[in-house]
Amino acid sequence: MAQHSSTPFPLVIVGSGPAGVSAARAYVDAGGPGPVLMLTSDVDHPYERPPLSKELLRGTAEPEPTVLEDLPDAVELRRGVTVTHADLGARTLWAAEEPIRFERLILALGARPVPLPDVEADAEVHLLRSFADARRLVTSAGHARSAVVVGSGFIGCEAAASLALRGVETTLVTPDEVPQQRRLGRAAGERIAEWLTGAGVTLRTGVRVSGIEAPRTIHLDDGVTLAPDLILAAVGIEPGGGLLEGTELTVHEGRIVADEHLAAAPGVWVAGDVARAHHAVAGRPIPVEHWGDALGMGEVAGHNAARTEVGVPGGAGQASVLAHAATADPESLRRWEAVPGFWSTIGEHTLKHAAWGDGHEQARMVERTGGFTLWYTDAQDRVVGVLTYNADEDYERGRELVSGRDAVGGGRGRPDPA
Repeated sequence: MAQHSSTPFPLVIVGSGPAGVSAARAYVDAGGPGPVLMLTSDVDHPYERPPLSKELLRGTAEPEPTVLEDLPDAVELRRGVTVTHADLGARTLWAAEEPIRFERLILALGARPVPLPDVEADAEVHLLRSFADARRLVTSAGHARSAVVVGSGFIGCEAAASLALRGVETTLVTPDEVPQQRRLGRAAGERIAEWLTGAGVTLRTGVRVSGIEAPRTIHLDDGVTLAPDLILAAVGIEPGGGLLEGTELTVHEGRIVADEHLAAAPGVWVAGDVARAHHAVAGRPIPVEHWGDALGMGEVAGHNAARTEVGVPGGAGQASVLAHAATADPESLRRWEAVPGFWSTIGEHTLKHAAWGDGHEQARMVERTGGFTLWYTDAQDRVVGVLTYNADEDYERGRELVSGRDAVGGGRGRPDPA
């Protein structure tokens, strides 16, 4: 759909990941005015990212993107477009030199992988975030006999297991004593380590990469040197909110600060990895980095954008953002209140996790038939997280306890160890 550059779009969405796509659908479903413009630097149609580190890398799926459902007809998608700067006061974005005006804006900028330091310019080190990254990685894996994965987060563990099951001799390097120790604790890390070694992965724990030489020589800080055919770095992400530094928005460590309605400024909402939003149940800001959370936040942002009348001058301060935006029905605004969580498949094993994500005091392991549950509690013995393997009833019960009805506020939620 063509639109004259001087005519503002009723809604512009920046980002075509799960947060952006779910925001577009929710906005249209809630009756938001169109047309809607979605801008993305990705060259592919919106696709599912979870298969990139699993089926695609393992070789059990074709190296083609798993396309998400079609966008609503009211949405115009422009691919391969990078937003270079923004003037929120003028309600204008720039993609290269082209101004794009908007009435409402949803920022679903996502995040990018953190590169390893001390890497020679010509060294071949893969990152995995987009389908373009996955194409290059799968091509290299098709010719590789050996691989090193740096990092034991979920992308690192999933990718290492997938490469090993593909038949590639794979080593995982991590500074942790066991994978995921800082997030999930030692008991969970030991189980993940067993799954990785069972898939054929060699673990080198408690060591760091001190440098990488071209083309693919890795030096570890324990004096060991590795020379694999393939190197994948999976050491974390950097949220994409830096684009908005210096604007009216508040940016904290690359994330855009928002309220429980995901409003960051009058007429501006955020969703997904780039958001540092106030969680309505937890009562504090919570950053999240997972597919399901991005989908849920996108639904909230899109719905609220549709139900908000724009053009009313805004006031100062994040806390009063919505007070300065007239709404057709204030009661119809949604809050972000879903418990953050994710599923992760490592080889043949699927973990389910729900938690506030800001730590725990104790982790209690309960064995189940063919599986287990880890209950995470705080200093008052309230449930602040749950991790399950083949224990779906515990997972659903844990989400309820974490949700705040028992674990946050006046009640006390305690797991039944039986």
